[in-house]
Amino acid sequence: MKYVIVLGDGMADEPIEELGGKTPLEYANTPEMDRLSKLSEIGLVHTIPEGMSPGSDTANLSVLGYDPKKYYTGRSPLEALSIGVDMKTTDVALRCNIVTVSVDDKPYEEKTIIDHSSSEISTEDAAVLLDAVKKELENDIYKYYVGTSYRHLTIWDKGQVVSLTPPHDILGKVIGEYLPKEEALKEMMKKSYDILVNHPINVERMAKGLNPANSIWFWGAGTRPCLSSFEEKNNKTGVMISAVDLLKGIGVGADMTNIIVEGADGTLHTNYEGKANAAVKALTEDGYDFAYIHVEAPDEMGHQGSVERKIKAIEYLDQRVIKVVTDALDAQGVDYRMMVLPDHPTPICVRTHTSSPVPYMLYDSTDKKSENWNYNEKDGKASGNYIAEGHKAIDHLFEK
Repeated sequence: MKYVIVLGDGMADEPIEELGGKTPLEYANTPEMDRLSKLSEIGLVHTIPEGMSPGSDTANLSVLGYDPKKYYTGRSPLEALSIGVDMKTTDVALRCNIVTVSVDDKPYEEKTIIDHSSSEISTEDAAVLLDAVKKELENDIYKYYVGTSYRHLTIWDKGQVVSLTPPHDILGKVIGEYLPKEEALKEMMKKSYDILVNHPINVERMAKGLNPANSIWFWGAGTRPCLSSFEEKNNKTGVMISAVDLLKGIGVGADMTNIIVEGADGTLHTNYEGKANAAVKALTEDGYDFAYIHVEAPDEMGHQGSVERKIKAIEYLDQRVIKVVTDALDAQGVDYRMMVLPDHPTPICVRTHTSSPVPYMLYDSTDKKSENWNYNEKDGKASGNYIAEGHKAIDHLFEK
């Protein structure tokens, strides 16, 4: 038996009036999920432990079977693992987004945050901008490291795990009250605007109608993580397939094999088929037992507040990932169990994460159900199936 999780990041949502009261998952044209749902177990799973923030960090740890209350030490340290930063026990890692704040004559504290991803800036452009910041601001205490797209990393020597606000939680708001209380962090953010606002890359981006990547933003502080081995924990070998450093970092921490797919970039136009085919190869040719396919696009479209693009991301997930995997495994006569789910909702109405339970679909090629459900939030709730502790969902997949 082979095992697959297809994770549509932020895919769950709330009913939207312009969609006739349907969610994007209900409204989207998803023939493969529609087909599988009639043969599967449908339900809800609560991936976010009570009292914890609904981040992709806590949620994906939970889906992978790691209780966030036991294993979570912060988001950025997981990304540090992916980048290859060897953290000391006294280090604190900080996520260092390159964001868009309003370009005006107002003091930095009175600017508005426009875009947490700077129009999904390329890693190549972001690396040049981060290098400009690094030359001016890096010292023996604060070190800067390039990640992917807008997502980068700062290591604070002998730092503190301070409270910091994720930029995607305050889109459209004036930033003053959300800036770090730690003076050194706040000053670096202010100085970064002066360094970046007139950088040639940003002048060119604005000329093209793209948002300028004109400020760094610190959040997600944490200390060095310590995850147990996925294989030892589950007696199964596993691969992680994601474009996002956070997920790659979880893979590193769990001693899973990270598979890097060319053209996978965490955007709406990522290499969906490449991810699906990499999973099939890992399971059928390379002998792995489990594949975790993470797709970031639905979450990004939720943060952007784009109903149309979120629907498109879900449709791509259906036809270009799930169908590719099922067609290939069925054609090769492989027995498999596959769970499809989001890590958390990213509702269009709030443009950030929430803690509501998410719908799951569990398909077993050797034990096909005869149901009348569709895979969505409403039917997941109506089914009556509920997994209260998200980190136990993987045991259900593995039939423990």
